[in-house]
Amino acid sequence: MQDPALAALSYLLMRARMRFQSIRDGHPETGAVTLEWIVIAGILLAAAIAAGAIFRAAVSRYTHKLK
Repeated sequence: MQDPALAALSYLLMRARMRFQSIRDGHPETGAVTLEWIVIAGILLAAAIAAGAIFRAAVSRYTHKLK
């Protein structure tokens, strides 16, 4: 199973790569990356990493209780 943080990061990197490619191809309006979207993406990535760490710790704590 893929780590949710890695999935979010790969998706964000793919979207950024597509937007930068649009800018290089001469269509800057379709490739515009605004500061707002970069901040939103960073917040979502941080939330995904935090949620993954919290859930992983909770699951490992409960599995140790079962042993």
